This record gives sequence, C-alpha cells and structure tokens, in this order.
Amino acid sequence: MFRLLVVLFVAVVTVMAHEEHHAPAQYKFDYGVHDPHTQDVKSQWEQRDGHHVKGAYTLKEADGTTRLVEYTADPHSGFNAVVKRIGHAHHPAHHGHHHGGAHHGGHGGDSFVGVTHWGFQH
Repeated sequence: MFRLLVVLFVAVVTVMAHEEHHAPAQYKFDYGVHDPHTQDVKSQWEQRDGHHVKGAYTLKEADGTTRLVEYTADPHSGFNAVVKRIGHAHHPAHHGHHHGGAHHGGHGGDSFVGVTHWGFQH
C-alpha cells in the first residue's frame, strides 16, 4: 500500500508541473543606471504577455547622443526594432594633427543622426 501512494504522488506532481509549463508567460521589468563617475547612463524596460513582447532600452553614446531602441516581438511579425539617436554628436577637436607630412588644423564639430529602422519577419 505504501508503494502505491508514492507512485500516485509522483504522478500528480508530474501532471501539475506539466500544466504550469504551458501557462502563458507574463512578466514586466525595468532598470536604470546613472553613474556620474563613469558616465554610464542606460535604462531598459520590457513586458511579456504570452507570446507578445514589447520593450525599449536607452544608452548614452560616447559622442553625447542617446540611443533609443524600441522593440516588439511576436510569432506573427517576428522581431522588429526602431532605433533612434537623440541629440547632437560632439566630436573632440584635434589640434596640430600631422597626416602624410602635411599639417592639418583639426576642428571639433557637431553632427546629427536621424532614425534608423530595421525589422526581421518570419
């Protein structure tokens, strides 16, 4: 009799774990870093409801711009992301740069980069 109870208990646990495995996945998270010492500035958030994922992340680029990536993923459309660069790039000035025997006075400057989009579909 004791042996039968152990076998039944294992069978019930196996069935319960199997049912939990097929439950729709759901989660949300977010985090951020702002370290003035290292200049590390970034953040991310993401949420999932079943097979649909949506999120975004940002990070501060070395040129002073902020990269923003917004993305979605699902079984029908696959993974899609829109990448934006926000702000103006600041390039350091180079003074007295020698190149090929010629002397060039370098100039720092600003540049602006717009929006890039790419998507992968199944």
